[in-house]
Amino acid sequence: MILNYIRWNFNPQVFPNTNIHIAWYGVLFALGIYLCYLILGYAFKREGIGEKVLDKTSLWLLLALVVGARLGHCIFYEPAYYFSNPIRILKVWEGGLASHGAAIALPFTVWLLARKYKFDPIWYLDRLVIGVAIAGALIRLGNFCNSEIYGIETTLPWGVIFERNGETVPKHPTQLYEALSCIITFLILFFIYKKKGKDTPNGLLFGLFLVLIFTFRFFVEYIKNPQVPFEMGMKLYMGQILSIPFILIGIFFLIRSYVKSTIKK
Repeated sequence: MILNYIRWNFNPQVFPNTNIHIAWYGVLFALGIYLCYLILGYAFKREGIGEKVLDKTSLWLLLALVVGARLGHCIFYEPAYYFSNPIRILKVWEGGLASHGAAIALPFTVWLLARKYKFDPIWYLDRLVIGVAIAGALIRLGNFCNSEIYGIETTLPWGVIFERNGETVPKHPTQLYEALSCIITFLILFFIYKKKGKDTPNGLLFGLFLVLIFTFRFFVEYIKNPQVPFEMGMKLYMGQILSIPFILIGIFFLIRSYVKSTIKK
């Protein structure tokens, strides 16, 4: 018998049927942040830069990630609900994080920190996004554990029936598609950095990250279910609309890094 779909009824709690409420999403999120910190530390050590700046900036970047992702969801996807119930913005444990919000908050925070601690923000972002890519993969795996943000019906052999949500037909596991895109992006960025090190053209990795991650996000949205009611009937989902500026910014940094590296030669 050939398996033509996957049944998924995973319990999102690490310790089900107990009073210990720890979600796999939270564990994977925390692990992603830790790996990001380790990769950034590796870059600092490789280039002979003291980790003082890393330690001073890490907490602020973590706060920027969580706050940016939370506000991104509240503002871009459910503004009417959260602005009429602002106290619920603080209830992060109820769910609702948007990668586009984090993509705005992180560079802005790096820019502010760069002014305070006197370092090149683009240099920092180039190293930071290597870890962010692998963190993104783990966060999407967390979404898969939660049986959320999956796609439309499919007949492909890897279609998943998310039984925990009452689904009875296979759907595209778009969380896994995005996790794979993050892993591929991580491997590309890490390979380039491993080969070039401190000679990596300024802005190259940051630009590649934005182009690769958000181009894939743009196209995968076509097979996603709408995340919020107002997306019904839209030609482009909110995730696609928000991805376009990041793709353009990424292209700008790629061109910028190419021009600057050419001038140096």
